[in-house]
Amino acid sequence: MGRFHIDEYVRWSDIDAAGVIFYGTYVRFFEIAESELLRSAGFPYGTLYDRFDCWLPRVKYVCEFRSPARLDDLLHIEVWFKRLGERSMTLAFEVETASGVRVADCEIVLVCVDRKTFRSRPLPDELRAALAPFSG
Repeated sequence: MGRFHIDEYVRWSDIDAAGVIFYGTYVRFFEIAESELLRSAGFPYGTLYDRFDCWLPRVKYVCEFRSPARLDDLLHIEVWFKRLGERSMTLAFEVETASGVRVADCEIVLVCVDRKTFRSRPLPDELRAALAPFSG
């Protein structure tokens, strides 16, 4: 399988006074891509946490903005697991316009923690196996 993708338009509420996408908007786009990847792997967030009795908080977020995206641009957002570690995983994102201009790159590190104690714990084997096909 490899990389998963979604397509999203830059909407009026996504732009700033300069007419380009506001940097915080990317967080929403990345969340949608991540959620849909997990749904595609068979573990939508609505069931993942209950099934494995864990949380997956973000502990690192790095984004590089390469080119401005503007109102009504159709963005192609690719997401994949750059790393599936024992207790954490790194999601990588690439964002391009429909014409192929690279807009942004991002990496987000999520750590598996116990729901009650918030202490780090291993990623469940079943989850790791379901996500492995989305490594790239």
